[in-house]
Amino acid sequence: MEIRVLRYFLAVVREEGINRAAEVLHITQPTLSRQLSQLEEEVGVKLFHRGAKKITLTNEGILLRRRAEEILSLVDRTERELVEQDELVEGGIVIGGGELAAMQTLPEIIETFHEKYPLVTFDIFTASADLVKEQMEKGLIDIGALLEPVDIEKFDFIRLKGKERWGVLMRPDDPLTEKEAVSAKDLKDLPLILPRRTNVRNELSNWFGDSLKEKQVLFTSNLPTNSALMVQRGLAYSIIIEGAIPFWDKEKISYRPLCPELTASSVLAWKKQQPFSLAVTKFIEHMRCYLGNTVLAYGGNAFPKREKI
Repeated sequence: MEIRVLRYFLAVVREEGINRAAEVLHITQPTLSRQLSQLEEEVGVKLFHRGAKKITLTNEGILLRRRAEEILSLVDRTERELVEQDELVEGGIVIGGGELAAMQTLPEIIETFHEKYPLVTFDIFTASADLVKEQMEKGLIDIGALLEPVDIEKFDFIRLKGKERWGVLMRPDDPLTEKEAVSAKDLKDLPLILPRRTNVRNELSNWFGDSLKEKQVLFTSNLPTNSALMVQRGLAYSIIIEGAIPFWDKEKISYRPLCPELTASSVLAWKKQQPFSLAVTKFIEHMRCYLGNTVLAYGGNAFPKREKI
């Protein structure tokens, strides 16, 4: 399976037709059709439904599209990184993370790094720790901000000093907003939204103890922002990390910490023995130095006192 043919395949998917794709690729339509037929013969499955007006993908074609996008993204990054291996530090750095308080450390790190290396750009990828870690293992993300517990055996990392604090999202008119903090007893028999990550749900189950019933879990969600939409509708209460709360509209959503307090640590991690680009290597060095000389205050009791939201 050639890289060139994968690019042809994705062009046909994008243009939904062989004629338009051939024009974009600057090759003839018969040549492109032949390449696609050879690809289907090579993989041994049918990839397209060829309609009168447009081409659509089979289930096997959908799978190949996802894999082709990942492969070509990695190929393109590798080509760029090979070009970047000189004294001029430039190129891109991909940073992944969830809606964590730990992400508050990145702007200052990036700002001071950008002063030294102004040609370096950044791509911020927002997702759960499991997905970020998966993309790091594939080489598609360079640095990950990961909420523990998470298996980081394959990674080098810096464990951040602050703590991520767990709490509950609710509507502003909910009776629980009268409380300073919310207990497991307060949430008994109420519909809940829990994080999708299994190991995080296990941590929360320990906090709830025997009061958590399976029927209470109406939703699981990988990011707090999407679960907040369900909370606004009055469908459930969402158990989330506090990180994104300061940026939300307090007239539309309210938050209270859990009592007794439940916190988690987070790490900035990167893959062990990974041949990074010069830009990423310099950023890791800068990050180590910066975090080694800075006292970080975020999360839990380290947060400055804020008004209720």
